[in-house]
Amino acid sequence: MKKYSFYTLFYLLFFINTSTLAQNKQLKIGVIGLTHTHVHWIFNSVKSGDFIINGIVEPNRELAQRYADQYDFSMDMVYEDMDSFLKKDAPDAVTAFGTIYEHLEVVEKAAPLGIHVMVEKPLAVSLEHAKKMEKLAKKHNIHLLTNYETTWYPSNHKAKEFIQNDSIGAIRKVIVRDGHKGPEKIGVNKEFLDWLIDPIQNGGGAITDFGCYGVNLMTWLMEGEKPYAVTAITQQMQAENNPLVDDDATILLQYKTANAVIQASWDWPIGRKDMEIYGLKGVIYADNRHHLRVRISEGYDGFSETSYTFEERQKPLNDPFSLFVSIINNKLTLPEYSLSSLKNNMMVMEILDAAIQSAKTNQTVFLKQNN
Repeated sequence: MKKYSFYTLFYLLFFINTSTLAQNKQLKIGVIGLTHTHVHWIFNSVKSGDFIINGIVEPNRELAQRYADQYDFSMDMVYEDMDSFLKKDAPDAVTAFGTIYEHLEVVEKAAPLGIHVMVEKPLAVSLEHAKKMEKLAKKHNIHLLTNYETTWYPSNHKAKEFIQNDSIGAIRKVIVRDGHKGPEKIGVNKEFLDWLIDPIQNGGGAITDFGCYGVNLMTWLMEGEKPYAVTAITQQMQAENNPLVDDDATILLQYKTANAVIQASWDWPIGRKDMEIYGLKGVIYADNRHHLRVRISEGYDGFSETSYTFEERQKPLNDPFSLFVSIINNKLTLPEYSLSSLKNNMMVMEILDAAIQSAKTNQTVFLKQNN
């Protein structure tokens, strides 16, 4: 048995303990912007104890005060701009809860400082912005993740498990529906509404706000396969509420052996986020966050159906910020085309860009293939 000196053992133990502490440290996360109401998510998630919020950037003091009153934080931690915050107390990571257009600026300021970034969906306001963000993330070796509500649906993950286990055979068609009555009708606050219906700040209307969900899920289900053709139509059903952007969109994606129909709307009477996956042997219905049905074909129009109800996934796979912390601390590595990954969301932006172009020109857009 090899013997070690006292000093060798000391340094070995010191290294191991230091590494363990580094991987388990409570990260400092900054919140950039408060105009996106999904920001409530991180204020509730901080209770997990996985991280602390060490600063908030929001120039609208009245808006910041409303959040301070609700979540009991001091206005002393609210900064007027990113530069002031990053110079005084640089965080380990930041989350972007401003306009989609502002995502690029967040990455431009955070990446050179080695600060990791998570943005709300979609990744960027355009493919042009997304490419700049990707370049910065790679150059400065930071994690750049995108958060979607549907990433945390156990029903979606179970659906993929069924597919991987060949429960319904190879995928042939996927229909994804995401939408609600519209931002104005559901009572979105003014600060959010002002930019959500702005084609510059949001990149579009329903086609970007809800279209991105289906494209993200389809890219994941298809393991990163790129569609060869994208066709989209958009309409404006509520001109009085959404005068500058579309509020209903249908996106068709064509793959070598499958296709997808993505329905995104701000004009539905009932809010929904659901998905149907048609295979050679059956169909999976992910009806909502927790409920899923599997139908297996029997004869011409017969079928057997099994219904499932799922609990929330285990930590850190049940929360965007717990996942973010685990990735930064090297406790978890994302699969290449996972729902939050940069590769997935770069493809999302390429497809959305093509969908917007298709809707404007009334023509199918054919995507350049990598092989």
